[in-house]
Amino acid sequence: MSSSATEVIVGGAVLAAAIAFGAYAVSATGTTFSSGGYPLTASFRSLEGITVGSDVRLAGVKVGTVTGISLNPDTFRADMGLSLQEQVKIPDDSAIVISSEGLLGGNFVEISPGGSSFFYEAGDEILDTQGSVSLISLLLKYVGGGSSQ
Repeated sequence: MSSSATEVIVGGAVLAAAIAFGAYAVSATGTTFSSGGYPLTASFRSLEGITVGSDVRLAGVKVGTVTGISLNPDTFRADMGLSLQEQVKIPDDSAIVISSEGLLGGNFVEISPGGSSFFYEAGDEILDTQGSVSLISLLLKYVGGGSSQ
């Protein structure tokens, strides 16, 4: 009987550790289970480095998530869907830019707020967009531009 009690205690400890690890993982990654927020869309020339689930940041603070990426066959541009937190209101003259965390960091979507007194509503499209810039193409332009005199 004591071996059975020991197994139950050890099993409970393992289960508690697994739950604690799961809770830590959720809090450390900033994952939320609520679907609250409002959807917006934007169209970019290039969404290189952005995937579904990428952060949407305003002033360095995560305020939303990329919810969908697709290619528009008519315009040959990348259409992106994003969801912003309900309490974050974005002026309707704001710009949205694909930014990089550094040379080795990942990319994220950054909102540069405008000064309008009107705000985007659910389902609106952000028109002022700037796609990602390829570091390799910039280096090639620099090297190619430096050799011609």
